Amino acid sequence: MKKLKINSNSILLIITIVLFVVMYGAGCIVYADKGFTHLQTFLNVLINNAGLLCVACGTTCVMLTGGIDISVGSLVAMDCMFLAVGMEEWGLKSPVLMILVLLIGVVFGAVQGFCIAYLDIQPFIVTMAGLFFARGMTAVISTNQVSIVSDELFVKLSNMKLNIPFGIGAYTNKKGILQVPYVRISVIIALVIVVLIYLMLKYTKFGRSIYAVGGNSQSATLMGLDVRKTKMKTYVLASFLASIGGICYCLNTMSGTTSQATGFEMDAISSAVIGGTLLTGGVGNVIGTLFGVMINGTISTLVKSNGKLVSSWANIVTAILLCFFIVLQAILANIKERKKA
Repeated sequence: MKKLKINSNSILLIITIVLFVVMYGAGCIVYADKGFTHLQTFLNVLINNAGLLCVACGTTCVMLTGGIDISVGSLVAMDCMFLAVGMEEWGLKSPVLMILVLLIGVVFGAVQGFCIAYLDIQPFIVTMAGLFFARGMTAVISTNQVSIVSDELFVKLSNMKLNIPFGIGAYTNKKGILQVPYVRISVIIALVIVVLIYLMLKYTKFGRSIYAVGGNSQSATLMGLDVRKTKMKTYVLASFLASIGGICYCLNTMSGTTSQATGFEMDAISSAVIGGTLLTGGVGNVIGTLFGVMINGTISTLVKSNGKLVSSWANIVTAILLCFFIVLQAILANIKERKKA
């Protein structure tokens, strides 16, 4: 019988999962009278963060290579504005616009990836330029808040409720109306992305190459891996997933504004770090990122449920958790180095 091997990666993931369970359990105890125990409250955390989850999966892949991408929030904003203006002012249909948004994401990622991988420019500088460009292009498309109301398909997708089968979690509200828990189409998309990226990282050559490049790029080169090509493909993937996240985000907000998704990139990075992804690369997975996103969403829900705390407290708690996990990662890394010595 094989012994269960627990490494630093597993420890970080376990801590993240336990933290989420404890945090959400505490919410169920403290705010039970405000509906925190209802299944729909849990599902609302997923619904509200479906776009972020897609973006965070891409950010995780980039961080696994030892890189960083701070442009994804602005790309999401540009995607939303492009979709809103395209439908309401240009008269284009949503399927065409969604395909164009995905193509924009691929091109955007390819340009950034080429500059980082083949021109050896620092990822932070390149993606900061991408941040300014995308945010600027959002304003170029339109400076107004544009609401999506005319495209029947997009409105239908936004309003679609996928009920949880067999009446699981159903309850009667104070007015005596039966409430059946549901999710939006954006949640299904986000969860499918999580599964696909998990399988890609674990079982494909490209996924193993991402870990190898992040672990030690020189060793990866000696192993015969094309480090530059892997990095470029990873940034293309990240921007593509960010554009999918932009579509999911737009389905939730049904509008485009210049200030949308401000700080989204930091939420994605913090979710990945809280989920156990090392900033130095080579360690992490999207399952941890999923729980990292859920932790961030739960913090916001707890603050809203309290009613007396300002929204800034959510950022403060996230910052504390981020520092905790960074310190924890450093401690585990030092322990690992001592064992090698």
